[in-house]
Amino acid sequence: MKRIGIISDLHGTFDEPLRQFLAEVDEIWCAGDIGESKANEAMMAFGKPVVAVHGNIDDHTMRLTWPEWQCFEREGARVLMTHIGFYGGRYTRDVYAKICRLRPTIFVCGHSHILRVGYDKRLGVLNINPGAAGCNGFHRVRTAVRLTIEDGTPKELEVWERARG
Repeated sequence: MKRIGIISDLHGTFDEPLRQFLAEVDEIWCAGDIGESKANEAMMAFGKPVVAVHGNIDDHTMRLTWPEWQCFEREGARVLMTHIGFYGGRYTRDVYAKICRLRPTIFVCGHSHILRVGYDKRLGVLNINPGAAGCNGFHRVRTAVRLTIEDGTPKELEVWERARG
C-alpha cells in the first residue's frame, strides 16, 4: 500500500501549506508546470520520491530534468502521466492513443488549473487532474490530491483546497 500526493501547475510555488498536505505521502507525482528551478529543488529536497513530467511553461532546465510522458507501475496499478491531456470531456489525440495502447489504471494530467477526477468506464481508467497547487494563474483556489493505491486499486482519495493568498 502506498500513499500518493498528486500535484500540478506549481508555477514556482512549493510552500509550507502544500508541504503539510504532502507530509503523509510516500511519493509525489507532479503533472508539470513546475516553473522556477527553486520549486523543483524544494520538491526534490522534500524527502519524498518524485515522479514528474514537464509542462508547457517549463524552461529547458525542467525539460532536461523531466520527460513529457511518464508511464510506470505502483502497487499493481499502471499510471500514465503528462501535462496536457484532457479538454472539455475529451482526451487529446495523443493521450487517447496512449491510453488505448498502454491501458493504464490511472491517467494524470494538469494544465487546466481545474480539479477534475472521474472514472472513464469506456476505457477503464481513473482520470485525475489535481488542478493547480501554485499561486499563479486564473484559479482562485489551490488544489492537490492525495490517494492510496493497494493491490492495483486507487482508493481513499482526498482533495486539498486552499485559497490563493
